[in-house]
Amino acid sequence: MAVKMKYGVPLGLLHPAAWKDVAVAADELGFESVWAPEHLVFTTDLSTATYPGTSDPGIRPATPIFDAPAFLCWLAGLTRRIRLGTAVHLFALRHPFVSARAFATLDVISTGRAICGVGAGWYRGEWDAAGVPFETRGARLDEALRIARRLWSEPVVEHSGEFYRFPEVAFEPKPVQHRLPVLAGGESRAALRRAATLCDGWISMPHTLESIRPQLEVLSELSGGRRVPVTAHAYDLASPGEVGEWAALGVDRLIVRPWKRSRDAVDGLSAFAREYGVS
Repeated sequence: MAVKMKYGVPLGLLHPAAWKDVAVAADELGFESVWAPEHLVFTTDLSTATYPGTSDPGIRPATPIFDAPAFLCWLAGLTRRIRLGTAVHLFALRHPFVSARAFATLDVISTGRAICGVGAGWYRGEWDAAGVPFETRGARLDEALRIARRLWSEPVVEHSGEFYRFPEVAFEPKPVQHRLPVLAGGESRAALRRAATLCDGWISMPHTLESIRPQLEVLSELSGGRRVPVTAHAYDLASPGEVGEWAALGVDRLIVRPWKRSRDAVDGLSAFAREYGVS
């Protein structure tokens, strides 16, 4: 029996001019989700922009960046069934009201298709520029997510925590989904613990079958053996036969990139859909 895998499409690996056409094509072809990247701002000083595990700047200051939930709201109006996710949103770089409002809005506009992929962030420059202490980003994210869960589900919310305090507030409208899925990104032990204990799953960086195994082992350890939904970026699939191996590792969704140039993306998705049985 063929493995039923969910397939996602990474918009961040495309020229922004192609995002609309690719999202619409992915929706029509039966892909399960599209994923928008997110940063708030880039500084021109690259001394704080070395991507973990490399010696190179992970950003180019002139790169165009968009408000991901807002862009996804536009795509929601152009599509019918495809899910709309962030990979990943820096939830704690804003007040929880701001991010919680953005994803609730996306979920309502899309009639329940939002996926909130979050990360603590690696790029110190934008945290410094926004005046938010970089060292507290992980703890801030955990507290912000707990607040968002309450805002999305409780009639009124009052909070007094380490980073955020506010009097009783009402927050409407609620998301359409009973539990708007939040996926934790990141490869560190802290990120994997967040995925295993606080969120609804883990979203990985690009991996192969072999390179993802250590993270999955840690994820299983931190969850006490409880199954945690896994979304993996897998840009180098060899054949449809490899999909079963990903599934056997516990991966539920593969974010794939069957193109090399933005102008070839729609044709690449069409070919992938035929070969891999996307529907």
